[in-house]
Amino acid sequence: MTTDAKTVKEYLDSLPEERRIAVARVRSVVRKHIPPGYKEGMQYGMIGWFVPHSVYPDGYHCNPDQPLPFASLASQKQYMSLYLMCIYGDAKQRAWFEKAWKKTGNRLDMGKSCIRFKDVEDLPLDLIEEAIARVPVEDYVAHYESAKPQSARSRKKDGA
Repeated sequence: MTTDAKTVKEYLDSLPEERRIAVARVRSVVRKHIPPGYKEGMQYGMIGWFVPHSVYPDGYHCNPDQPLPFASLASQKQYMSLYLMCIYGDAKQRAWFEKAWKKTGNRLDMGKSCIRFKDVEDLPLDLIEEAIARVPVEDYVAHYESAKPQSARSRKKDGA
């Protein structure tokens, strides 16, 4: 679902009550466990947590005007989504996450970074807590820099 919401509050207020409650619950988990240095706001039409330009001035290589995304939460038409970029960009983190998820007994419906769920009860929230908490901003930026496409690294060196 697309939104014109400019703030997280506007976004939450725009959701149907059942979705608002579910999204607010997942948001609360992220906010409670996210390491210092990340900021919350609206990004790409979703609630986002990102590395602000004050910490990482280069921003996201796909759009340097945007801060570096870390996690996002959205209400889609048929489901809700939690995007964990720290899982997408790091094979070791993803392997850990998938193994830990399997132990929960819950079915994992996941794309590259997107965990799709229809009910908040489908998410093992303790695992989400751990996945969020285990990536300090400095480690995330360092890994991002090492994994960033060569073309994006070249632009930085060239001053573009």
